[in-house]
Amino acid sequence: MMDFSQIVPALPALADGMVLTLKLLAMSVAGGVVLGTLLALARLSSLPLLSGLAKFYVNYFRSIPLLLVISWFYLVVPLIYTWLTGSFEPVGAFTSCLVAFVMFEAAYFSEIVRAGIQSIPKGQVNAGYALGMRYDQVMRLIVLPQAFRKMTPLLLQQSIILFQDTSLVYAVGLLDFLNAARSKGDIVGLPHEFLIFAGAVYFVISMGATQLVKRLQKRFAV
Repeated sequence: MMDFSQIVPALPALADGMVLTLKLLAMSVAGGVVLGTLLALARLSSLPLLSGLAKFYVNYFRSIPLLLVISWFYLVVPLIYTWLTGSFEPVGAFTSCLVAFVMFEAAYFSEIVRAGIQSIPKGQVNAGYALGMRYDQVMRLIVLPQAFRKMTPLLLQQSIILFQDTSLVYAVGLLDFLNAARSKGDIVGLPHEFLIFAGAVYFVISMGATQLVKRLQKRFAV
């Protein structure tokens, strides 16, 4: 017989876990989009070396498991921080996971951004050059605003996937929503009930966000 009576008293702790999850998600998406945009521009560059390095980065991170990346950066980020600053202060699991997610998701965001940039008609780019604009001005004022409008549903869809993937931080002991639910369930002796509740929360949030993406796709298609 399932007993969900202990979930309500545990809601404050679960809410703290959800706040951490959403904070990690928001910062990872922001950093991933910025880095992904730079990678996309690098891949579209006419410089073979720059384009090749960006392509290698994207293919490399898309070919390895995210859990492995999280474990790597949990061990490597503190060493890099100490080497750069000379400080032995602990970096923390959150910062390590944030760096891992930004670096990993940038590879996926870059492909979305690259496709969005390539969807803009060449005539608009040539028109910008004809008006005397520089490359950076054409990208900033003409191409990227239109590309991001087209890319918004895909960026949100990838963000939903990232929201689900944040649960992998359990590997380094970060107390996100899922880990908080698992921990509380073990403490009160109701692990299955708490995991079922956590799964329902992930389902509701992901399904709601997916419906929003579908509405945006229809709106932008019009």
